[in-house]
Amino acid sequence: MKNIEVQKAILEKIREYNRIIIFRHLRPDGDAVGSTKGLQALLKLNFPEKEIYLQNSDYCDYMKFLGAEDEPIADELYSDALGIVIDTATVDRISNKKYELCRELVKIDHHIDIKPYGDISWVEEERSSSCEMIAKFYDSFKDELKIDGATARFIYTGMVTDSGRFRYRSVSGETLRLAGLMLEQGIDTDILYANLYLDEYNSLKFKSYVYKHMKMTENGVVHIFVDRKMQKKFGLTSEQASNVISYLDSIKGSLIWLAFIEGKKGDNAIRVRLRSRFITVNQIAERYHGGGHDCASGATVYSKREMAALLAEADRELGEYKKTKGGWL
Repeated sequence: MKNIEVQKAILEKIREYNRIIIFRHLRPDGDAVGSTKGLQALLKLNFPEKEIYLQNSDYCDYMKFLGAEDEPIADELYSDALGIVIDTATVDRISNKKYELCRELVKIDHHIDIKPYGDISWVEEERSSSCEMIAKFYDSFKDELKIDGATARFIYTGMVTDSGRFRYRSVSGETLRLAGLMLEQGIDTDILYANLYLDEYNSLKFKSYVYKHMKMTENGVVHIFVDRKMQKKFGLTSEQASNVISYLDSIKGSLIWLAFIEGKKGDNAIRVRLRSRFITVNQIAERYHGGGHDCASGATVYSKREMAALLAEADRELGEYKKTKGGWL
């Protein structure tokens, strides 16, 4: 089924149901928050007679400036509802397991479709963000749907954050066209970028600490281990600890960079954020309980030994790439 046909099928399902419940992934980022809030706002604007809920188990401190979300609803309200899951590749990462109670399920996502799910699935792996897909959904039916500045702000926020401010290779002319379409709705980018990119004093102290303690492998993989002691020292939220990966993305000669985030006491899981330039890393993530995009993936390891093994794999991949590929810098 072609993408436009899938979009038409989704719109027909939305028209069919009186109650729609929207879900996203655990530990949400800007794209997960922006796409779900953006779709909710779009549907409320165009179908005011319908009940449109966001039902997720956690939120993103980084995105609190986008406003509060819905309180939990009664379980019986799920049974005759359409569920829409956005920005979530596999069902095990859906933040609210009550999605299973919905009568039908729609998946909208831009990650590699490793484990398909949903009665209707719209997946475009080449898209820079799920927010780009929500923008495309509006664009496909703009003769039938209307949009306002508040809705566009949600969508544009996720497009900006998930594309690295439109720097990643997944950004296309279509991405910029759709971003421009959102900007035309009247977004105050000064306020938006201030919320996204101004740092707290303590965050800058943490950043300097990271630069002092980061390490580099023989072939140039830069990495940092954000252990519980470091998180406590700087009073980091889970989101702030994970964001350390963004500090390592501009080191010359380092085409792969990794952040290992230690879990809470009693939890032996160590979350891994993998990022790269030119070279793909998702195949490494898939071998360590994870996955994602070619150059932006996540994984989980459960010991220092497993952490070292993943790091060694990344180093080998980068070493081989540098031996066989030229012209990257």
